[in-house]
Amino acid sequence: MASTFLTAEWRKLIMAQYAVEPSLLAPWLPHGVELDLFNSRCFVSLVGFLFDRVRIKGVPPPFHKRFEEVNLRFYVRRVMPDGSARRGVVFISEIVSKPAITLVANTLYGEAYRTAATQHLWRESPSGLDISYSWKVPSGAAKGRWQHLSVQAESQALDIAPASMEEFITEHYWGYTARRDGVTGEYGVEHPHWQHYPVRAAQVSTDFAALYGKAFAHLTGREPDHVLLAEGSAIAVRQGSHIPAR
Repeated sequence: MASTFLTAEWRKLIMAQYAVEPSLLAPWLPHGVELDLFNSRCFVSLVGFLFDRVRIKGVPPPFHKRFEEVNLRFYVRRVMPDGSARRGVVFISEIVSKPAITLVANTLYGEAYRTAATQHLWRESPSGLDISYSWKVPSGAAKGRWQHLSVQAESQALDIAPASMEEFITEHYWGYTARRDGVTGEYGVEHPHWQHYPVRAAQVSTDFAALYGKAFAHLTGREPDHVLLAEGSAIAVRQGSHIPAR
């Protein structure tokens, strides 16, 4: 088993799913993996969450132990020689407020991190949860414009049902990246099964074109096909490896 590179907690994950045509994701699909579909549908997810209690190689990095992350991701699977499958995700873009995290993730894992201002607001009471994440467009003509993702949810967390959309979205334990040298990066992410809070309402105010390019412009203003709020947990990111180039 690969050694642990990073440990942390991922908490209060808002995950907004949009069904898209599989062909849309072809430019971002690393070699060696295929799209993972749910009920024959292909999804991208806009995700906001709190990254907390960060330790790199067991050491808490100064001033980088707690921050928000917002990412756009999609779902893939790698079929192994024995016929088993590793279910994972590919990140189109990840936004954090800490430049050092951007540098480490991009350099060591080939991820597409960018740095911009972020913030979150949690209101928790016996009557419900109000969770929101906000971030600025990192670059381009809309640079500095605030974006928002928020939900109102029940206060009682529930187990995720087998074979549900919630299970499909949360049960992916590998990350894959297309590296510049032609290889595909692969790393494991470990966490227990999560619980979720039933969502009452959700709001997405995001300029997808400004953040992720013209290919995703049609998602701006569109209602998500599905939204979940996961409690999250402690996680561990394993040291990465590679799928050789073709």
